[in-house]
Formats: sequence, C-alpha cells, structure tokens
Amino acid sequence: MSGERLTQGLTELAQERVDHRFKALPPDAEGLTVGELAAERRNLFDGGFTTPVLALSAEAVEHNLALMETYAERHGLAFAPHGKTCMAPQLFARQLEYGAWGITAAVPHQVRVYRAYGIQKIFLANQVVDPVALRWLAAELAADPDFQLICYVDSLRGIELMDRALREAGATRPVDVVIELGAGEGARTGVRTDAECLELADALAGADTLRLVGMAGYEAEVPDATGELVTAWLRRLVALTVEFDKAGRFADLGQIVVSAGGSAWFDAVAEVFAEIPELSAPVLKLLRSGAYVSHDDAHYRRLTPFNRIPEEGALHPAFRLWAQVVSRPSPEQAFLNAGKRDAAYDLGLPEPHVVRSGRDGTERPADGLTITKLSDQHAWVSTERAGDLEVGDWVALGLSHPCTIFEKWQLIPLVEQDGTVTDFVRTFF
Repeated sequence: MSGERLTQGLTELAQERVDHRFKALPPDAEGLTVGELAAERRNLFDGGFTTPVLALSAEAVEHNLALMETYAERHGLAFAPHGKTCMAPQLFARQLEYGAWGITAAVPHQVRVYRAYGIQKIFLANQVVDPVALRWLAAELAADPDFQLICYVDSLRGIELMDRALREAGATRPVDVVIELGAGEGARTGVRTDAECLELADALAGADTLRLVGMAGYEAEVPDATGELVTAWLRRLVALTVEFDKAGRFADLGQIVVSAGGSAWFDAVAEVFAEIPELSAPVLKLLRSGAYVSHDDAHYRRLTPFNRIPEEGALHPAFRLWAQVVSRPSPEQAFLNAGKRDAAYDLGLPEPHVVRSGRDGTERPADGLTITKLSDQHAWVSTERAGDLEVGDWVALGLSHPCTIFEKWQLIPLVEQDGTVTDFVRTFF
C-alpha cells in the first residue's frame, strides 16, 4: 500500500484546483490545477503572485534532506522526522526517499493524515487515551498487516484506558508501545522515576492489547538543559532499556526501540546511543528531529547541534516571507502587509534580510531595518534612514520556528534561487 498510495496521493494533490483558499497565488491561475500552475514555472516576483507570499527554497530543502540522511547514516541512527513540523505529504515523501525509517506524529489526527498518504511506519510521540482514536487505530492495524505504529505510555491510568478501549474495539493486533521517560521534575510528560517505569512494564506484561517494545523520551525538556544534563538523562534512558532487556521485558521481539532526539540535541543522542551495548535483539536507535527540513533564521539557527559540530555540515534556512511596503508615514517608520496571520512570532519576530526595489527589482541587504511589532496584517518596521524604503518595495523576512511558519500557509511555493517556482507544498493542519 505504502509507495503506491503515497504516489497516488501526491498525484491527487497536483490535481487540486487553485482558487481563493490559497493565499498569494496568482489570481489569473484560478481554475488551473496545482500541477498545471507548477508546470508554468512562473517567477515569484513578476509571475502574478500577490504579497505577502511565503517561499520555500528548493535548494535549501534539498541540502537539508541530504545532510540529515548522511548524519543519521554516519552515526548508525534510524530517522523518523517529526511530521508535525510541516504536515506536508510531499515533504514526507522526500524524507522517505532520503532514507527515513518513518514519520513521527504528535496526535492521532496527524496519524490519520499520514495514513491517508500511505505512511507505513509511524512513531506517535504521545500517550493516546481517546477511545475513538484507539478504535480507529485498532481498525487501521487490522486492515493493514504491514502498518507499524509505536506510541508512548506514561501512566497506569493511561495503560488501563488504552487496554479497555482496544479490547472493546476487538483489536486483533497489539499496539506497540514505549515507556516515555520524563526529562525531570518540572519537565513535560513522561514517567519521573525508575520505579514507576518498572511498574508500567509490569502492567504492560498483563495487557494483551499492548506490547512493550522499548523506551523513549524527549531530551529537550530536561530543565535548564545543558550538554552535561542532557547526556546524563540519555544515559539513564539507555540504562533502563538495558535493565529491562536483562529482565526479559523484550522477549521475542524482532527489534528493541530506543528513541529520542529533537532538533537541538541530536549530537548528544548520537553520542550516547553509540554506547548502547548488544541486547537480546537488534536496537532501532530512532532519532525524531523535524525542524531540520526547513531550518530557520533565528531559534533553530542558534540551537542546532551543527553549531557544535561544524565539521559535520550546516543546515540552511529555507523560508523567506516576502512582504510589501504599504505605508511609509514617517522617516523612522514603515509598514509591511504581513503580520501575525502570515508570520510565526512565538519564538521571535521576523528579521528583514533583503529589500527588492519596487521600481526595478534590484536587491540590496536590508541594513538598518528592524521589525519591532506585528499586528494581525501589518509588520511594524523601524528604519534608520529616510531612504531605506519606499512604498512598493518588497522585503524578504527571515522567520523563526518552522512548526508555526508552516501552519499559516496551506500551499507554499517551492522556489529556486532565481525566483522560478517549481512546485507547491500542500500542508494539512
């Protein structure tokens, strides 16, 4: 089902009609299919696109996909990038082409999207206690013997609710689960103590609807995280896995799962997971970084492990939000026609990078420009000199936090360096 359904799904996306639902697309493209518009290879700046328009760099995406594939291979890691970042089947397909084991999800709705496009291996990084979602999962697992899903458990009550819902649904296959080890007191979800982990393992041994296959967690939630603290937590995760294996908790498994690794500490994950000793079954060392595919210009640019390991490469920011100067009320102030509805702002305001002249299309660095505030549909720009901007100019904004950038745009132009639009990335939030 997987490859065939994914190919069919991508074909269906290309057959979707362009209309008023999609921001910034050329009005004269109304009625064309997305594939037909992409085939025209229009230019982002003079091809009829309206502002604001979010552009995704084709070259940067390709570079980032290849870099993380190489990194995972070099360090003996399997890779299930977190799909909640982009929720874009076209990018899932590219991630799988670049060697991903599967795709990570956060909630059952995301799993439904993935399954609609034939994703066969899904890591659900959350405990699922909704009986409706569990009934759906049971049916999906029963209908497709090749579908593999792994999800978290972190409480006795959660196990009780999952077991009850799956039994009532008549589940024919157990749901594979990993115990989520919490990152410490005051962190997010997950079991806080080793004793509680053992208690959950005992409970799972008595639940036929659930099968314990490993341990997992999210190291970025370690309070006041430093390399030393993150490494210590990862070693605790590994030690629990080894202890469970010695106790026969993973008997008769084809593989044992150990998973961690967001976008800020995957170097520590690679280092500690390399220390995992030989266990009773092969170990699936599963990394889940998601922000890498687009990277960003602020938050993850500061946090990426490649800053610590430059010899391994560097990710490239892929997003540019092009907005237009629509008001210049004073020499010190200008306003762009992009705001909170268009730009992520939860991890920092946009940063002006390039100004494109509204008169002749020439580009220059956005020196002296600062975004000071966002309204719903306006960016407030502070200017150092009266001649920095004029009404009609285009300004390219660098953005922070891929997860909240993608979710504001349903159809995103994929753009080559010269401005040629080669495709459109469809998102499902």
